[in-house]
Amino acid sequence: MAQRFVVQVGEPILRKVCKEVRNFDAALGALLDDMKQTVRAEDGAGLAAPQIGVDARAVVVDVEEGFFELVNPEIYYEKGEQTGPEGCLSVKGKQGIVTRPEKVKVIYRDRFGRKHKLTAEGFFARAVCHELDHLDGILYIDKASNIIDLTEEEA
Repeated sequence: MAQRFVVQVGEPILRKVCKEVRNFDAALGALLDDMKQTVRAEDGAGLAAPQIGVDARAVVVDVEEGFFELVNPEIYYEKGEQTGPEGCLSVKGKQGIVTRPEKVKVIYRDRFGRKHKLTAEGFFARAVCHELDHLDGILYIDKASNIIDLTEEEA
């Protein structure tokens, strides 16, 4: 496992629709392990492969409910609405208010290619939606209102 560099807004990979993962092999496992180490080192709630410069439909989410690896994830159900603050490891020093579903259901594959379903609610659903947006080149700042610069508040 190795901590990877998190690319920042302005890098073209963050605006790309990522490629579907087709090989469920040791390289994918190593990528997911590196993503796990990186998100924990950066104290984030999630990380998508494009955030470390990799064109692959893979995300990790690290929340109170546990640590999740989602490969080729797709939301197939959403319900309700929640509005709250979001930040992003690829948009350092900023925060904005984003509206997301309160509950989502996702179908995805694990690192071995096995298919799974997941139901996420509350902050967990927010984190899942945020990370899945990255796979389609969407950043939270595209949806946010009231974006504030946190570095100005510290000054």
